[in-house]
Amino acid sequence: MRPVDKGAGAAAGYASYGDAIGDLVQALGRYCSYCERRLETHVAVEHVQPKSLVPALAVTWANFLLACGNCNSCKGDSPIHLPDYLWPDVDNTLRAFRYKVGGLIDVDQSIPLPLQALASALHALVGLDRVPGAAVPPTAADLRWNRRREVWDKAKRASLRLQTADSIGLREQIAETAQESGMFSIWWEVFAGDVDMRQRIRHAFNGTSTACFDMNEDLQARVGGQL
Repeated sequence: MRPVDKGAGAAAGYASYGDAIGDLVQALGRYCSYCERRLETHVAVEHVQPKSLVPALAVTWANFLLACGNCNSCKGDSPIHLPDYLWPDVDNTLRAFRYKVGGLIDVDQSIPLPLQALASALHALVGLDRVPGAAVPPTAADLRWNRRREVWDKAKRASLRLQTADSIGLREQIAETAQESGMFSIWWEVFAGDVDMRQRIRHAFNGTSTACFDMNEDLQARVGGQL
């Protein structure tokens, strides 16, 4: 899951949470903060703490992310105790999950067990564990798993082309394709070992937290977060 840095928002604040959509899109790009799909339409302000339960945070920038309808629906109005989960604007969530062929997302078993539990909690909260054959399968309207599968296949084809005909132009084109396709973490996984491509992909997705990467694009613990 892409770690993001959304900045401070409007200095004057927001009269309505809907007024923050433009600033959120400018800061983070048109991507769901959880499943990472590109949001062509129906961009929704995601309240980390549900506004129905914590109305005092309904127009608070620190409580905002962007979400697709599926992730928003899965999360719903669940009561949230922030330390019980990892969050893409607080933690280096790219360290928490592994993206695999077929659109699967697994909790990374290399992180400490307490952090695996927090990652699993977020995984289930927004329904990223909903794939065909799972204990809780996706609904007919929930095609996030299929979009991950499609983008994985696209990224693998791009990687194979690069191996046979490497060029600066092709690298630039792949980064542009990644930006247009969304699913940052899939592109990051597929291009493991290629520092230049990983850097190009990271730069293509505005709002990706630079503090989570070192000069070699290796993942770093995020200051102030749990991971």
